[in-house]
Amino acid sequence: MPPRHHRIPDDVLTRLAAGGGGAEAARHLAAAEWSKRRLLVLRLARLAADSGHPHAEAADHAYDVLAEVEKKRPDAVRTALGHPAVGAWAAQTVGALEQGRTPALGPGHLGAVAAVAALKAGMPCRTEAPAPGGDLALPALGRLSLPGPDVPDLVEVRVHADGRMTAGGVRLRPGQGEHPGWRPLHRLATADGRLSLLVDDLHPFRWTPSTLIEGRLPEPELPRWQECLDSAWQTLRRHHWTIADETRELVSVLTPVQGPAQGMNSASAADRFGTVAMSTPPDGRWLASTFAHEVQHAKLGAILDVLRLLEPDDVVHYAPWRPDPRPLSGLVQGAYAYLGVSGFWRRQREHESDLRPHIEFARWRESAYAVTGTLLDSGRLTDIGERFVSGMRSTLAAWLAEPVPPAALDEARREAEAHLDAWRARNPGFSPDGGTITA
Repeated sequence: MPPRHHRIPDDVLTRLAAGGGGAEAARHLAAAEWSKRRLLVLRLARLAADSGHPHAEAADHAYDVLAEVEKKRPDAVRTALGHPAVGAWAAQTVGALEQGRTPALGPGHLGAVAAVAALKAGMPCRTEAPAPGGDLALPALGRLSLPGPDVPDLVEVRVHADGRMTAGGVRLRPGQGEHPGWRPLHRLATADGRLSLLVDDLHPFRWTPSTLIEGRLPEPELPRWQECLDSAWQTLRRHHWTIADETRELVSVLTPVQGPAQGMNSASAADRFGTVAMSTPPDGRWLASTFAHEVQHAKLGAILDVLRLLEPDDVVHYAPWRPDPRPLSGLVQGAYAYLGVSGFWRRQREHESDLRPHIEFARWRESAYAVTGTLLDSGRLTDIGERFVSGMRSTLAAWLAEPVPPAALDEARREAEAHLDAWRARNPGFSPDGGTITA
């Protein structure tokens, strides 16, 4: 029987285009990403065998272990195989094998994934996995450092019926906290128990190395992250329940990255579905707005894995939120993210007395609206892409009619003009012309 393609129901796509979607839409998108992950790992195992990679046998056996665990505990496989860093490792490994390059970490890492799934399921197994430099990465669990200078290319990993794991001769019982050689991932959970997120500061594929913080998130920072998460979650649950539901469905991991001098940095990536990379937030309000922003990126990334919204194009354009010229694909991502940001501040201004929520709403509704016009005028949208962007624009057009205090409007425009001036100075030879950049 040929595989069935994922599709997004029309009513769900309409809600997504308007900027929302909620838990139902998020589950549709998460299901598509889960299928993508499974197919990617199958491709990896086959490429390893076809290329004669030294890890081929270990990867093939690990795939069989995962299949066996899934028969009894599919949730355990989803925990291990669905860990965002596994997606980045799998995608980069497949790319390397397809191009005849030597992949970092190698396809044998699937043995570590399978061992974690078996451990979560309480099923004994034996796999092999690489431990470069003596460090064995166990997705969704932590990192085990093996002793001795002569760690083999692949180390034996055993899961025992009593919940123990042995790797390279080292015994480990996950859940007992940190001890010599074992560094577990930290977990942050909200007070109501409805949102629980891992802090992945250990897996080698957790994020782009150049932007990662040095070492682990410092212990004194963890209470700050917890405090901000609790505050952000209260804000989302009280006033932004759609974003709260989407965050629960789509975000499973926070990854610490370097921060700016002021504010915070955050990012999402298609090959790390489920991760929000971020620096330490200044407060809960900004973390809540960060979830509003990054959940939009996660949703659109999954939509683009199911639907083609754009035809190929090599023209670049001005984006009111970026320092560099951006292709149409970047404009779609940015406009959709700032549609979500605008919606967040639109609601948030009803619950705060200062002007900042009004300023943020005014600035980003106008910026996102302008960019949807650039997209619709480009002639590069597919039929479904035109429908999607038109849905975005319709929401933003309605918001443009909503009153904003004059002082907030003035400040929003000053900030937008300052961004454009800085962009012009940074990109000599380009000039915005109705949103399009011409050399």
